[in-house]
Amino acid sequence: MIMMKNSKIIIIGGGVVGLATAWQTLLKYHQAEVIVLEKEGRVAFHQSGRNSGVIHSGIYYKPGSLKAQNCLRGYRLLVQFCEEYGINFKICGKLIVADSAEQMSSLEKYKYQAGANGLEGVTYLSKEEVYEKEPHVQAERALWVPQAGTVDFSEFAQKLSDEIVKRGGKVHLNEEVIGLEKTSGQTLIKTTKDEYRADTVINCGGLFSDHIGSWTEKKMQMRIIPFRGEYYQLTKEKAHLINTMVYPTPENRLPFWGLHFHRNMHNIVEVGPSAVWAFKREGYRFGEVDLKNVVGDISWPGFRKVAAKYWDVGLREIIRSISKTSFLKAAQKIVPSLQKDDLIRGKSGVRAQACDLTGGLLDDFCILKREHIIHVCNAPSPAATSSLSIGKSIAEMI
Repeated sequence: MIMMKNSKIIIIGGGVVGLATAWQTLLKYHQAEVIVLEKEGRVAFHQSGRNSGVIHSGIYYKPGSLKAQNCLRGYRLLVQFCEEYGINFKICGKLIVADSAEQMSSLEKYKYQAGANGLEGVTYLSKEEVYEKEPHVQAERALWVPQAGTVDFSEFAQKLSDEIVKRGGKVHLNEEVIGLEKTSGQTLIKTTKDEYRADTVINCGGLFSDHIGSWTEKKMQMRIIPFRGEYYQLTKEKAHLINTMVYPTPENRLPFWGLHFHRNMHNIVEVGPSAVWAFKREGYRFGEVDLKNVVGDISWPGFRKVAAKYWDVGLREIIRSISKTSFLKAAQKIVPSLQKDDLIRGKSGVRAQACDLTGGLLDDFCILKREHIIHVCNAPSPAATSSLSIGKSIAEMI
């Protein structure tokens, strides 16, 4: 441990990345004063508590990228933490299935990446071997990834919060940060309840990380675009159709994995998600609209370029969101026997996806280090799996 007596470190955001950062900071600097500021009444209220609960393996990510580096290390740290603190989790493995020649060719890419990223035991499965694992799934070939699993990230976040407090840290709920101001050698943080002076501020604001970053960065080169992910669930009578997790071979056009099936820690089989532009950053239903955010998104040059380039994908996702029949057709590509009455509406979440000025959707984690301030600008999936690794890396930056 390194001594940082009387050093005050304030972390904005009580999602899993913010909490994991606080935890790792306390482990490294055990005499520092660490405070987490969370605007909601409980931790993991937004992205962290509304995700799929999947523990990712790291197979999808470009070797050498921050996602690749952090996912496998985060996976191991997460499993270790869950075992040590009694959090229920399950490593069940997953299938990445392919039907067409193009998809089967893509599997070779992911098989290579698995080895390059340090995964072991990733193997090809024939049609007959897929049937043995998932009798109701249609696929000509698949990759079996044994490392994938599931956990309740809300439970994980709450345990992190509890342990932070036990180690002398503080987690302030119902306290929203409304301003940052650089002062000589410190940063002034203004909240809805108080003011603080910190030696280091770490922005883990998720859906509002760009907004928070703009208080100290003259020109933010990215904007968070919110994408709502909507899930269906299989009825109890049809939950037997899926045993573990089944993913399609991802499209290479966008940093989303497509509609997939997974059985979560509560033994519910979820199907999804869609990826629809949300008209509000915390808009979990189709009718929720924040006009200021809509205008801001449309005014962002990068978003207009994304919309022009991927309008067909966007239209498809909107139709899936509105039409259960359309959603069913996509799901039937993996489980052909699925019927409309087998699906019931499930949860929804909003993904914070960074978009740069040129229309690029940032596929990797993005962390900006400035004097006294660290901004976590882009931390989409697999950030929950990677959170303890990301937190460890940030603690080393302080």
